[in-house]
Amino acid sequence: MPTPPYVIPKPVGQLLGRLPALPGSMLFVTGLNVALSQKLNADVTQMLTGKKLRLRVLDAQWAFDFEWKNGRFVACQNTSAADLTLSASAHDYVQLARRLEDPDTLFFNRRLAMEGDTELGLLVKNTIDAIELPVFNLAQLHPRHVLAQAREHFKARLGSLKPR
Repeated sequence: MPTPPYVIPKPVGQLLGRLPALPGSMLFVTGLNVALSQKLNADVTQMLTGKKLRLRVLDAQWAFDFEWKNGRFVACQNTSAADLTLSASAHDYVQLARRLEDPDTLFFNRRLAMEGDTELGLLVKNTIDAIELPVFNLAQLHPRHVLAQAREHFKARLGSLKPR
């Protein structure tokens, strides 16, 4: 039996929706740059240049506005319609990131919506499909795992120090 999709509770979504958009967009593009910026072909980045993109997380009532500029994704304040808006629930975005769901399946099941420049949307979808991304593992974000990684990092750094 499949696990039911997680939905961010409505009061939490309402609270998140009141937060200023730009800091969230800045955090989002930082992760996007780490995951994707070095893996994009020049023809893709050329088509992304000057295009405003918006990723909406429906149940969190969050929207991340960004664009491709100077060789990386940057957050932007976009008060008008974006060139491309992708909308889905937090659960569906996590499923996409973990490669447990296909964007086409989500789209045809009306769980992923695309508004705006269809050609740009297909470019984004096909680019993500073509990139070999590591599978996103939520267990890596567990505090025990994060602390273990930090401990190993500091042990390595401290081990290289010479006593006075």
